[in-house]
Amino acid sequence: MADYGLTLEELEAAGCFDPPPLPPSPPVVCYRNAEGLPWDGQGEMPSWLKRAVNAGQSVEFFRVG
Repeated sequence: MADYGLTLEELEAAGCFDPPPLPPSPPVVCYRNAEGLPWDGQGEMPSWLKRAVNAGQSVEFFRVG
């Protein structure tokens, strides 16, 4: 630290010794098919759900909870 002109107090003030942030919690499953394949409703619609919608089924049919 002395080579860089830093003190322990400066490092503490900068947060160098703070605990790391917690990882984000996994997304909540909003949709699930009969085989148990999940989709959280974020990102691109999975292929199993695209096929079901193209076959005439509604997305809401697969909603859980």
